[in-house]
Amino acid sequence: MWDSLQMLALTPPGWGGVLLKGLLFTVLVAAGAYMLGLLIGFGGAVGKIYGGPVLKSVLEIYTTFIRAVPELVLILLIFYAGNDALNFVIGLIGVGPVDINPFAAGVLVLGVVQGAYTTEVIRAAMLAVPKGQVEAAYAYGMSRMKMLRRIMIPSMIPFAIPGLANLWLIVTKDTALLAVIGSTELATVTRAAAGSTRHYLLFYMAAAVLYLCLTLVSNVGIRRLERRYRPAAAF
Repeated sequence: MWDSLQMLALTPPGWGGVLLKGLLFTVLVAAGAYMLGLLIGFGGAVGKIYGGPVLKSVLEIYTTFIRAVPELVLILLIFYAGNDALNFVIGLIGVGPVDINPFAAGVLVLGVVQGAYTTEVIRAAMLAVPKGQVEAAYAYGMSRMKMLRRIMIPSMIPFAIPGLANLWLIVTKDTALLAVIGSTELATVTRAAAGSTRHYLLFYMAAAVLYLCLTLVSNVGIRRLERRYRPAAAF
């Protein structure tokens, strides 16, 4: 038992340091993808509510397609299609083919997937804001942008937090799917460690504990956000 636990040491020949680096990569990719998803989601929600017919149709196709296709298939599709598109564009200017950085690829593919779900979460939160507040803002002569900044966004946050918190927890787990594109997140390095040592149970249990710790820490932050914005929900 002691010999097995020594394999989790932070220094070689232990794999503990490698697992922690994989966890750090997981957190960074998840955070980048989540922020990208928030940007896409906010723009998509505003477009679905206030956009014209063409924009609404495009966004509806985007969110429907992303939510209908399995995430593993989407990751492969976006990664390889994005890589081919990038090489095609740079090939037009005479530059040789390049490979997308694993970190950038992970942020991009998960961000696009997150964007579709975030769009619907934020759209629902916006629609939950009482219409009287929006009408009062327009009555005061506010532009749409000023109304969004001063009225809509602060008022929708309490409604959006539960859904957005759930999406954060989901994206931390979805990073494991990036193993198919050669990423070095926690699931990939765990598989490498288990395959090298043949101690599958030990390393997968260690990975499970690290994912659990990440979730518990995230829950602490989520609870603090909920307590901070809870008074604003009572309108």
